[in-house]
Amino acid sequence: MTLLAFILVAYLMGSISFGLLASWIFQLPDPRTYGSKNPGATNVLRSGKKAAAVLTLLGDAGKGWLAVALAQYFAPVWRLGDGAIAVVAMAVFLGHLFPIFLRFKGGKGVATALGVLFAFNPWVGLLAIATWLMVAVIWRVSSLSALAAAVFAPFYTLYFLGWGVNTLVVLIMSLLLIWRHKSNIANLMAGKEARIGKSGVP
Repeated sequence: MTLLAFILVAYLMGSISFGLLASWIFQLPDPRTYGSKNPGATNVLRSGKKAAAVLTLLGDAGKGWLAVALAQYFAPVWRLGDGAIAVVAMAVFLGHLFPIFLRFKGGKGVATALGVLFAFNPWVGLLAIATWLMVAVIWRVSSLSALAAAVFAPFYTLYFLGWGVNTLVVLIMSLLLIWRHKSNIANLMAGKEARIGKSGVP
């Protein structure tokens, strides 16, 4: 029963859309009505309000980190093992992808996954960011950067944490991230994917 409560809370945390909250705070249009129609930081940036995009990024990443950090803190108290923490990590991520507050139509999960990685191991999170930045600097394509980080994240986790439930969760998240970027992959193959700083679908 305790584990179910942890999962529910994590899922509800994941369902909070900071893209919508930031847009409301800065009186911007609903991010689901322009660009990629994705309530994530990259699309919110298209509003022209960098502060709103930063708030979206920090909020979406923060909820991923917080859900796992809370589970890690309270797991010993409730005698829950690593498996429970991994399930909570998956729940907050799925909450972002399929939020109950937005009729199960959420973002692509890049920032929330990053928050989970930082909670699992800060070095894994830093390496994921480094991968994103390196690809972004070279090719200036946000989706390609996210895909590269998703591909390498399981290997970083495996190196620092070894094979276990956390690495399995990261692998599943990476596969889901790639799946959520299927339209971007099609655009990349067709040479139509928008570059960072230009209009288009990320």
